[in-house]
Amino acid sequence: MEITRSALAQMVDHTLLKTDATRAQVSALVAEARELGAFSVCVSPSMLPITDELGDVKVATVCGFPSGNHTSSAKAAEAAESSRLGADEIDMVINIGLLKEGRPDAVEAEIRAVREATTGLLKVIIESAALTDEEIVAACRAAEAAGADYVKTSTGFHPAGGASVHAVELMAATVGDRLGVKASGGIRDYATANAMVEAGATRLGLSGTRAVLDGADGDEPGGQVGMGSAY
Repeated sequence: MEITRSALAQMVDHTLLKTDATRAQVSALVAEARELGAFSVCVSPSMLPITDELGDVKVATVCGFPSGNHTSSAKAAEAAESSRLGADEIDMVINIGLLKEGRPDAVEAEIRAVREATTGLLKVIIESAALTDEEIVAACRAAEAAGADYVKTSTGFHPAGGASVHAVELMAATVGDRLGVKASGGIRDYATANAMVEAGATRLGLSGTRAVLDGADGDEPGGQVGMGSAY
């Protein structure tokens, strides 16, 4: 079934993580998120605290971004500071090299360090396009064991690519009945967003939110069949 515009909006982390982003652009992002009914805004840690009127919009930020090749203590310190500065949610990047070395226990340990430093919700970015199916499963299991709330496909910065339906399906099959699944990276139209939701995504990271939502308009005379909010 196709998800309605309003229900889809409530699954969106409206995102601005460009390296040259300005505070004025973040203010515009917040205003647009409120207008569109997005669930949250996701910005770089340096943009915290957000002083614009948020209304019901949550604040998310990133940690260990985008490479994940930071020490566990550095990631934990970053998460702690972002939490102190008002982040409701932290999206951390794992060290995927640890998975490639067959060390999921080390991945679990770094996630746990960030979990303990985070006061809000924790999403774990596994960079699924760079992983084998077995590594995706291992990353998801490590995230669950460490107490994370979500697993997330991608940063959107890795050369291997972003979210795929296959990865989302595998993540949802592994932990989706217990953790949320966020699809992010390369989702630029309504059809792709809807496919991710059908595959099991319960949150979407979008930078072009308006264009994606506009694609939901008029697809079904009198309105689409809605799935409702995931939250």
